[in-house]
Amino acid sequence: MKNIKYINIKEKLEKYSMEVISEISDDEVFLNLKTIKNSLKNDLSFFSNIRYLDDLKKIKAKACLIEEKFINNLPDNCNPIIVKDPYLALAIISNLFNDENLRSNGIISNNTSIDPKTKIQNNVQINPFTIIAQNTEIKEDTYIGSNSCIGPNTIINKNVIIHDNVSISNAIIMENSIIKSGARIGGTGFGFEMKTKQKISHNGNVLIGKNSSIGSNTTIDRAVFDSTIIGEFSNIDNLVQIAHNVTIGNYAVIAAQVGIAGSTKIGNYVKIGGQAGVSGHLVIGDNVTIAGKSGVTKNISDNAIIAGFPAKDIKLWKKEIIKNNLR
Repeated sequence: MKNIKYINIKEKLEKYSMEVISEISDDEVFLNLKTIKNSLKNDLSFFSNIRYLDDLKKIKAKACLIEEKFINNLPDNCNPIIVKDPYLALAIISNLFNDENLRSNGIISNNTSIDPKTKIQNNVQINPFTIIAQNTEIKEDTYIGSNSCIGPNTIINKNVIIHDNVSISNAIIMENSIIKSGARIGGTGFGFEMKTKQKISHNGNVLIGKNSSIGSNTTIDRAVFDSTIIGEFSNIDNLVQIAHNVTIGNYAVIAAQVGIAGSTKIGNYVKIGGQAGVSGHLVIGDNVTIAGKSGVTKNISDNAIIAGFPAKDIKLWKKEIIKNNLR
């Protein structure tokens, strides 16, 4: 439970250039951020889906993030906070109410093993039983959880959050990124010469762009040469496999259990549904949506929406499903 003042909410939204209109006092306090159905009199809620219009009329929250065209549906007990995109506003302010919002306290546990050649800047927190290996640099305001192994050949930039039981080597993690528990970044990929099965050494690294999030138990392999790259503002879910030399653009959203084979290049603003598979050495364009459980076996042009195995235009896939069901 938090005590968040309205002025903090307003300032956070305005920082992201969102116009906010409300008659609520700056000192008004909210205890929780809740859904319409579960909110109580001291809570803040949000309305972003027309399906919940009937629930909106019975909302108990003190205030609601809402578009102006819907404010007449609010009961008298609930004050409108008018924004153009309530769901985006929710995303922006959600961390204000997050009890697990980790920030470095600048304390390095005595129960850590740190190579003497490691460079650690100011206000870095390292929790017990973590190992920092050689040729590693950790920049200011970084938080590292327990039982993790960072390095060798690694740069962790400022304000990165690394949860417990994480392994990072041969990697550069840019600022404001989050690495969740159990992630494995920078290990050797799955590469060998097919006839003799001679193992191919991997000498590259992994680059994760700023403001990105890597889910629990996700594996990102280092490149054979150069870098395996995850772009800025990308969100990778749990249990995702990203093979060596893959390049993923900015603002990617990749759901759980996706597998991406080596040397595939994926554009910006791509969305990939859960359990989809993408073959190696492909080019996936910008703004592509790949439905869950799809199998992608060929290049995909910009703005496509695909589904099925082998993946094809989703409209064609739906027609084929309907025909098969009518037989």
